[in-house]
Parts: sequence; structure tokens; C-alpha cells
Amino acid sequence: MKWHNVEQNSPEWDELKLGQPGSSAAATFMAHYGKDFGEPAQKLALRYALERVTGRKSEQNFSNAHMERGHAQEPIAKMLYEELHFVEVTNGGYFDHAEWGDSPDGLVDSDGTVEIKSVIASVHEATIKRGTFDSAYKWQIITHFDGTGRNWVDYASYCADYPEWDQLVVYRTYRDQVEKELSMLRERREQFIELIKTKASEINERKAA
Repeated sequence: MKWHNVEQNSPEWDELKLGQPGSSAAATFMAHYGKDFGEPAQKLALRYALERVTGRKSEQNFSNAHMERGHAQEPIAKMLYEELHFVEVTNGGYFDHAEWGDSPDGLVDSDGTVEIKSVIASVHEATIKRGTFDSAYKWQIITHFDGTGRNWVDYASYCADYPEWDQLVVYRTYRDQVEKELSMLRERREQFIELIKTKASEINERKAA
């Protein structure tokens, strides 16, 4: 594993990620664990295969208003997190594992990471009432343990529509709480990487034909 001190969404970050499934892909390939990969995972594998063959970032990368709002508000949420916990969040960079990678939102102290989500009010309220992280991001959080080797991940949910005392809520997960899920992730990710390689080989074989 090699860590690169690059900023998320920078050209350097995009280049490092080419053809490498990361934490945001985990929920897709973990779906239907123990069974064949479904259509969403098949499509995602094709996207990574094409990036490996062409050396170019896929044009299929998805963005919407919610994602753009999240990127814009993340610095505010990060500042609130630092004030709440009396810590400094340093650049998450990119953890390169050759066949896959991980890019947490930030590193905390010597043993922690933070994943920040800027969300709409209904999602924030549900997280507060649940008292733990949003299950939609479960496998992204698990990947941060595997990708960084660190001992804990803070899930920080931020919503600017709330009063100041409720805008940011943080729930921490420790490595020893997710050992079973880590094993499942590693097994399934290896299968997904083999699927990517198979699709890349099929594409290259058509050139040779």
C-alpha cells in the first residue's frame, strides 16, 4: 500500500483512481453478497475495465445537485467537526493498493479517519433518531478500515438547515466491531476485481481478433 498526498477530485487523484474500485463502489459490489453480481455491479465493472484499457477517466461518473452541495459544504462540516472534537483533520489523500484504493475525507490523529456527509434534513433527522451511521454508507466505512489500516472511523452527518447545536452529529465505529464485515468485503472485492479483469481481457481480445 502506498499513500499519496493528493486532494480529492484533483487531476492527480483522478489519475491514481483509474480502474481501481474504491470505497464508494463497495455498496454496489457488496449487494447480493454470496450470489452472482447483479446488473449494477456488472455495469460498474465494465466502467473500471474501460478505464484500465483506455487509461482515461470514464465519462459515466455521476453527479447531481446533492453531491455538488455536499462538496461545497464539506469544509464547513469539517471545521465544525474539528471544533467539536478539538482535533485537526488532515488530508485523506489516496491509499493505493494497486488493484483498489481508498480516499477518506480526512485523517484524524494517528489512528482515525472521518467520513463527512452533507445531507438533506430528512436524512439527517433519520440518522439522529437511529443513533448510528446511515446504512447506505456501511461498506464505504468498512473500506476505510481496510484501506487505511486505522482503528476507527467517525461518520459525520451535517445539515445546514438545522439549528447550530444539531447541524453536525458524529458516530464512531471501531475496527473490532466490524471484523466479520471486513472479511466479507475482502472476499467480495477480490471477486469483483477478477470480474473487472475478465471484462478488460474481453475488450482487449477484440482488438487482437
